[in-house]
Amino acid sequence: MPFLLPASVTQDNVVQLEKEGLLNLAALRTVDCASLKDFDSTVLTVLLAWQKKLQADGQQITIQNAPEKLTVLAGVYGVSELLGMT
Repeated sequence: MPFLLPASVTQDNVVQLEKEGLLNLAALRTVDCASLKDFDSTVLTVLLAWQKKLQADGQQITIQNAPEKLTVLAGVYGVSELLGMT
């Protein structure tokens, strides 16, 4: 079962979201972004933190249904490959 991102990921909720994800580490192997509408680059911060934790456990994150803006942001920040978004 994938981890579902909320519709909004900003500075206001990113810390809580990161904690929630780390508590559900098994679900983080697949992150579904279908609901993601309102976000900024902080979403990349949380995705990278989760990826780092998964890699430490020998696993990989998979991003599903990434909005075009997220794909563009990941490219601009040079983290597309780290997040498997290439």
